[in-house]
Amino acid sequence: MSRKRPTIADLRAMKGKRQLTMLRVLTLDEAEAAERAGVDIVSVPPELVLNPQYRDAAPSLFTMPGDNFFEIGTADDFVRWSFRLYKAGADAVYCSAGYATIKRMADDAIPVIGHVGLIPSRATWTGGFKAVGKTADTAMQVFEAVKQLEAAGAIGAEIEVVPVEVAKAISERTPLIMLSMGAGTGCDAQYLFAEDILGTNRGRMPRHSKVYRNFAAEYDRLQQERIAAFSEYVADVNSGAYPEDRHIVRMDPDELTLFMKKVDAKV
Repeated sequence: MSRKRPTIADLRAMKGKRQLTMLRVLTLDEAEAAERAGVDIVSVPPELVLNPQYRDAAPSLFTMPGDNFFEIGTADDFVRWSFRLYKAGADAVYCSAGYATIKRMADDAIPVIGHVGLIPSRATWTGGFKAVGKTADTAMQVFEAVKQLEAAGAIGAEIEVVPVEVAKAISERTPLIMLSMGAGTGCDAQYLFAEDILGTNRGRMPRHSKVYRNFAAEYDRLQQERIAAFSEYVADVNSGAYPEDRHIVRMDPDELTLFMKKVDAKV
């Protein structure tokens, strides 16, 4: 039996009742796998949800496309960008821009997910890629940011690398759907990147990530097999082993004789 795609009202009704699962997926294959695995929410690149095949692959995933604010532009740019994605089948959009931009979208009934805590596109303001909210004052700044998102009309917020106690206290005091990336189980959803789960991330592994498979090793093996296959092909061409008779088409001998007479007459 197929699952029903959750609405915003459904997600709000589930707040505090169970942990939702969320992934960042980049491809149709990953989206289909998330669908079949029973994941609840996905964050995707905008071009993925614009792919006409996306909803065939992921009919029941609550889908949130997003990009860094500096890739999109002004509030009006965000509205145009969001309408296009919403029309294509997005359920909400991610926005790390300012509160005025979020309000501008929310005023046009666009469901918006904001971001608090460690915001990679703004990490310089909080000291780089490290936890945010470890002191009472900085924890209050995270809480106040959530309240400003509420006031702007956001429906939820990613809360990234914030102490678990702080994230739990904030989640209990906001109607926003709180998406935890390294902020513990006191929020409404657990959020990981597919590249970390699958082991394709060859860079720094965040503390909150968990590797379930080693696709990088498999990709390395496949690359070696690719090189070997290409090398064998080159060797076959050089030696004359390719093409064999089964790889080519031959002409009827009588037709070939006629052709040769005609072509020779033109010389």
